[in-house]
Amino acid sequence: MNARSTAAPDVLPAASADGRKNLVGLSREELEAEVVAHGLEKFRARQLWHWIYHRGATDFAVMTTLAKPVREKLAEAFVVQRPTVSRDQKSADGTRKWLLRMPDGQEVESVHIPEEDRGTLCVSSQVGCTLTCRFCHTGTQRLVRNLTAPEIVAQVMLARDALDEWPAPPDGRMLSNIVMMGMGEPLFNYENVAKALKIVMDGDGIAISKRRITLSTSGVVPMMKRCGEELNVNLAVSLHAVTDELRDIIMPINRKYPLRELMDACRNYPGLNNARRITFEYVMLKGINDSPADARALVNLLKGIPSKINLIPFNPWPGAPYERSTDKAIQVFGDIVNHAGYASPVRTPRGEDIMAACGQLKSASMRLSAADRAAMQKVIEEKDAALA
Repeated sequence: MNARSTAAPDVLPAASADGRKNLVGLSREELEAEVVAHGLEKFRARQLWHWIYHRGATDFAVMTTLAKPVREKLAEAFVVQRPTVSRDQKSADGTRKWLLRMPDGQEVESVHIPEEDRGTLCVSSQVGCTLTCRFCHTGTQRLVRNLTAPEIVAQVMLARDALDEWPAPPDGRMLSNIVMMGMGEPLFNYENVAKALKIVMDGDGIAISKRRITLSTSGVVPMMKRCGEELNVNLAVSLHAVTDELRDIIMPINRKYPLRELMDACRNYPGLNNARRITFEYVMLKGINDSPADARALVNLLKGIPSKINLIPFNPWPGAPYERSTDKAIQVFGDIVNHAGYASPVRTPRGEDIMAACGQLKSASMRLSAADRAAMQKVIEEKDAALA
């Protein structure tokens, strides 16, 4: 199986209802080609880039560095479009979750997690998910399709709209970091994710540094090196188990790319050093992977890899087969890992009251009927068979 074989085809909602083309998500070269094709000078693309990605403009009329006839011509052919917000929820802890409807009617979720002087946006890369990680609610849904580069970039732009950060303040941004940890496996949609992140990182636009972007993968080994070479963003690996026997069960992708291959890919990740460590995500499942023996095995597994470990208390969702580890078990586990020289912060659950915490995205209700459970199990079985 290659790294794209389980991915659904892209749907390209590139035009508005009246047929005008959406400029969001075009590369610099594509934007230039569009303006030239409509009889305008190449330099207009640079002006548009500035207005779209630095100033956040959605109306050509406000782009006052362009002559009025140029603005009118652009408005006839193009739009600068955002997704529709189907639901906007805010947690008691300030976490904010948007359910976003794309032009074809499909929906995904994005989550903003604020801190005192910064904030992180959790961005989705697929509608549904390719995988069936047993602790993740998104994994119980079928993969509908990949998100396009415009749809990935637009999640960032919509959050900037909501936070009123156009243009971005020089200090204290409330959208300062991006994590590709929302719905979907980013490396199964690499081309669109890479295109979108290059736009987000562009210094003349949204200008979020690669040092502040983290891509999380379940372990799509063939794509990890390319990601490091081309994007050079921070890497997070969803690990969650220290033996192939357990990881095969809770993360079936391990049957394709077992721990030895995954750890080799981590050791060879471009740019890896003590100042640029890989983050290993480890969800704490009561009685499953949270023993002191598991902690010692984790330390041994990561030997020689500049690492930090995020310990994630399991976030329950409707029909979840696991429970959260006790605070004591998490503390003992973390102490063992920390004493071995690895930073092991415990991630504070955020947005649980609006089902916005890690592993909860696209949760529709707090209870499942027997029919719901059966349907969920069928999806899991089908996706497992595809990985076999």
